Amino acid sequence: MLPTWNQTPPFTLTRASHVRLAVTDLPSSRDFYRDTIGLVVTEESDDVVYLRGLEESAHHSLVLERGDTAQARQIGLRVRTDGDIVAAERYFTETGIAHERVEVPHQGPTLRFRDPVGMHFELTSSMDLVPRKMQDFDEFVAGAPQRLDHYQAVTHDVQTATDFWTGLGMRMSEYTATDGTDELWGTWMEVKGNTHDLVFTNGKGPRLHHFAYTVPDASALLHAADVAGARGFGDEIDRGPGRHGISNAMFLYLRDPDQHRIELFTTHYQFIDLEEQPIRWDVSNRRRAQLWGLPASRRWFFEASEFPDEPLHEPLLTATPATLEDFLGVH
Repeated sequence: MLPTWNQTPPFTLTRASHVRLAVTDLPSSRDFYRDTIGLVVTEESDDVVYLRGLEESAHHSLVLERGDTAQARQIGLRVRTDGDIVAAERYFTETGIAHERVEVPHQGPTLRFRDPVGMHFELTSSMDLVPRKMQDFDEFVAGAPQRLDHYQAVTHDVQTATDFWTGLGMRMSEYTATDGTDELWGTWMEVKGNTHDLVFTNGKGPRLHHFAYTVPDASALLHAADVAGARGFGDEIDRGPGRHGISNAMFLYLRDPDQHRIELFTTHYQFIDLEEQPIRWDVSNRRRAQLWGLPASRRWFFEASEFPDEPLHEPLLTATPATLEDFLGVH
């Protein structure tokens, strides 16, 4: 069933903001994201590294925290004002969603909560500012990521996740459904005017599938792949380069030393005008995932980062897309 987009939500979300990961070897992870991906290190200590894209003025969009186990700790979203944090607290209290206000370095008022399908989220209304590096072309290395754009999460219940987030003002731009129905297999939702800030796809969850940064152009994707190969991460190219049907972006997916997945991509089309309608794709249509090239592997479809102390649930829908192994007849 297609969700109802709430155009007057209880508080105002503005964009995907930051992701917080636990990593088991902090120096190795820092080096990967700085030298193989091309992110900027804003600040670091023995226990945490803050990174950002070249055009970002916010202090961080990726936080690496030393941990005994590799995990996705929080998915970060921005709200417009401090008052929206207060409004979110009030809404979560009224609707029975557990939440807590936390003090987080370099962030303004910050609220953490679990959504109805178990994803761990963090809302903040502001961050410390740092100089943009978008014209420091001498510092453009690897894929030269510009800014964090979106997340894709895996959930056992796409319908419930989508209903919750569209109720908070996210708008569905594209979706995949069981062939011939509107039984939701995947939903792409946005608040900032392109095709997505947050994606949910059907699978064992809750887990973070990937987080994504924009790059300047397709040549940056190819250079990132070359750099990954030169630095010994060629086998960690998880998928691509290729072009998605959904969103029309060119893409490259890589895995870090702890197997967290990052996407580099060439951004999306606009989805702003209110009369626009979401694009529907049959889950069996291979063109939704890539307009050309081979399907993604099983590890791309079925491996993802878990959240701390969060049990996994088997998906409600049994239909699964064809994988590269299926295409090749590999068992």
